[in-house]
Amino acid sequence: MAGGDGNGWVQCRCGHKHWGRYGAAGLALVRTAPRPQILLQLRAEWTHEGGTWGLVGGARDSHETVAEAALREAGEEAEVDPDLVTVVAELVGADHVDWSYTYVIGLAADGLTVADVTPESDALEWVDLDAVAERTLHSAFATSWPRLLEAVREVLKNL
Repeated sequence: MAGGDGNGWVQCRCGHKHWGRYGAAGLALVRTAPRPQILLQLRAEWTHEGGTWGLVGGARDSHETVAEAALREAGEEAEVDPDLVTVVAELVGADHVDWSYTYVIGLAADGLTVADVTPESDALEWVDLDAVAERTLHSAFATSWPRLLEAVREVLKNL
């Protein structure tokens, strides 16, 4: 169980190549003040679908849960302190039987800061929930956003 053993491409049953030998996960990090916002990452031009917005995230290692993978990736890509995130839900965005991508919804504690520290990213921004769809989104994220938004709103309603 070496760290980073999930890095690599997978050819799944759908006939497409996906990043993450054991699947992948992204952190839908939400802050509630001053108003509900989600952290978005502008993917660097050299990455898959570069120039589009999505979530921090990436490949899951063999020994990780999806929440552990999403939090680790958020730490690596945005210096998110996992101790300042409360994981509240998970939502499968894509399930191809032998590969999946899961959104992990996390609530940011007061005082959580982020920093753009990876060459995979050109920017990080807190974006109002209603403004996310106005961005040029990574295609997979765009497909899942309506369901993810509904799940985030349900979480916020129950706070």
